[in-house]
Amino acid sequence: MNILIVGSGGREHALAWKITQSPRADHVFVAPGNAGTDYDGENVDIQPADFPTLIKFAKENQVGLTVVGPEAPLAAGIVDAFEAEGLRAFGPSRAAAELEASKVFCKDLLRHADVPSADYHSFANPNEAQKYLDDREDVPVVVKADGLAAGKGVVVCSGRDEALRAVEHIARQKAFGEAGNRLVIEERLDGQEVSVLAITDGRTIITLQPAQDHKAAFDDGKGPNTGGMGAYCPAPLVDDEMLHWIEEHVLVPTVHAMKRLRRPFRGVLYAGLMITKQGPKVLEYNVRFGDPECQPLLMRLKTDLLDVLEATIDGRLEEIGPLEWDARPAVCVVMASQGYPGHYTKGHPIRGLVDADALPDVKIFHAGTAMQNGEVVTAGGRVLNVTALGDSIAKAKLNAYRAVKCIRWPGAWCRKDISNKALV
Repeated sequence: MNILIVGSGGREHALAWKITQSPRADHVFVAPGNAGTDYDGENVDIQPADFPTLIKFAKENQVGLTVVGPEAPLAAGIVDAFEAEGLRAFGPSRAAAELEASKVFCKDLLRHADVPSADYHSFANPNEAQKYLDDREDVPVVVKADGLAAGKGVVVCSGRDEALRAVEHIARQKAFGEAGNRLVIEERLDGQEVSVLAITDGRTIITLQPAQDHKAAFDDGKGPNTGGMGAYCPAPLVDDEMLHWIEEHVLVPTVHAMKRLRRPFRGVLYAGLMITKQGPKVLEYNVRFGDPECQPLLMRLKTDLLDVLEATIDGRLEEIGPLEWDARPAVCVVMASQGYPGHYTKGHPIRGLVDADALPDVKIFHAGTAMQNGEVVTAGGRVLNVTALGDSIAKAKLNAYRAVKCIRWPGAWCRKDISNKALV
């Protein structure tokens, strides 16, 4: 079977690498891909938003399955467009993808489904939001852009002044464009964040191993939010008992609520959770594999991913037995361009990739890379996802950072504390 993966980041490289391992995968195309995906598959110069050209390519190349990586094309209805042409695509419909595309929709659904989450208010304009903040007690809050903002539309505020600045930044200055047309202001929860991803066909739910990512740019959780600076799996914070509780009180009622709204959910349901003293509470939902959580997850997954994806599309996920996992933990360290998540330059040659990839139990997933004059160069803010297995989280971390030391380009940097939360 020929497979088409839509996207160009580290998540898409991990998907291509994993799907290529399936004996039923004949040819794996990635649109548009990066320097790494062209090694593990074949890049196709088509952008994720160009649905007609993607559909034309899928038909001409007898693509039996399309896997959509990023959230933007899902929110724009790529799965609906493919299915309308008789093509099979993995991911939620446009209506179901609103679970991620609109924070207001997500929070309203959580309230109606009685899924534990932070108290919140939503606002249609900045004046309403500012009046709400002025009239209430000066307490820590979180201000969120309603729409998609590449993981950066959330501002955690210690008090009113910070919150007012966040409202100005998001809703008046339009830092994230149309995503800031509506706002959510919610109570700030205390605890550790954890990611629990599940694959569902709308009836059966298969929960994946819990992971933890690192959103802040710098060590010790400091600095601005990013798309993610690293992740590890499994997360010791979530034991089997808590994972079962999350399935029962978070995932199952969410899938049922979507079905009642006639927006049946099919694909990856990713719960971003805060583990508070009162138990797990949902911070947000994503409707696709996390990036970089996908990388350590797929490093550990031993079950044929193509079988799982096809069973999801065909509505027969109950036929898939328990997933098989490598018992060893995995740690992923993101190497970034100087200046990220702000302004950065591109086109720097990357050295040491071959040496890093040759280390045992290491895989270098490319995120923001491109080929230029026969060499791999930087082409994004998050450039590489250095991922490694180890007999313990500490050993996986050691293996990952050993590979990081092999790689260099001007201005390259990373957090030095990925997975430390699991080592305390």
